[in-house]
Amino acid sequence: MVSLPALARRADAAVRELASRAARRAGWTPAVLAHPGYGSGDRVRVLGRVLLAPRSAHPADRRPVPGWQRFLTLESAGSEVVVEVGGLRTVVRSDDDGLVDVTLTLDLPDAGALPVVLRAGDRSATASVHLASPDAARGVVCDIDDTVLVTGIATPLRAAWRTFVLPMTRREPVPGMARLLRELTSGAPHVPVVYLSNGPWNLAGPLARFLDTHGFPPGALLLTDWGPTDTRWFRDGQAHKRASLARLAADLPGVRWTLVGDTSEHDPALYGEFARARPDRVRAVLLRDTAGPARVEHVGEVPVVYGPDGDAIAGALPD
Repeated sequence: MVSLPALARRADAAVRELASRAARRAGWTPAVLAHPGYGSGDRVRVLGRVLLAPRSAHPADRRPVPGWQRFLTLESAGSEVVVEVGGLRTVVRSDDDGLVDVTLTLDLPDAGALPVVLRAGDRSATASVHLASPDAARGVVCDIDDTVLVTGIATPLRAAWRTFVLPMTRREPVPGMARLLRELTSGAPHVPVVYLSNGPWNLAGPLARFLDTHGFPPGALLLTDWGPTDTRWFRDGQAHKRASLARLAADLPGVRWTLVGDTSEHDPALYGEFARARPDRVRAVLLRDTAGPARVEHVGEVPVVYGPDGDAIAGALPD
């Protein structure tokens, strides 16, 4: 028997297909967005998204708009995308949600920001793949909502207002968090940083600009799609983060991660689960907790540091 979420996904796909046909008849063509990825050694993970858009406009060029307008997109499934990185040219196709997520093997410089170009038809976009040093011994995985960006997830109406109404240019960073992340990545070259969030890919461009504007270290973005799946009405945020942590452990096997999040949702449980399963891969867990003072606990041998903001957490870090 087909589940109701599966039927909803099929209906969603059918509606998008009808809308796509109408848009193409009106002259809309695939426009590709490139998102920051990561890599090390001889492998890179390239991320992007393909949308249908009028010839006269590119989705990446939108002026600051209310968040809800970012969700008015028409994904282009099965579009041919040319990926150019490090002298390698590869042709891939976007998935059913218009997403491009491909891992490539090629000769790479030791570390640094490597430009990647994605082309769909005669339209292109550029982003960076952040290459960790081959001998990187530490890295940072950081949540976004209520960790670097004030959202107020615990108060749904307030969170909805900030997410769907306020332009990203009017959003506020969590105090001290940029300084904390810069401290965590200092003292060694090309420490990998990955911003892992249950937020939607629709907000990837504004989020990347927000992080840069407020002084956060550059890094990859790992977001998710909010549409229905075959088993759920809404994406499973815990599964997304759990799978992403496992993938990072496999993709960057020499790195011990500092996991940065907050206590408003599932970060304590997910990070604790990962720390118990892979204590050799976790340096520390840092959690923003506005309900209590700075303090240090432990999951096994892994320190778990709580604090109301980035400065309080930095002050409580063990030596």
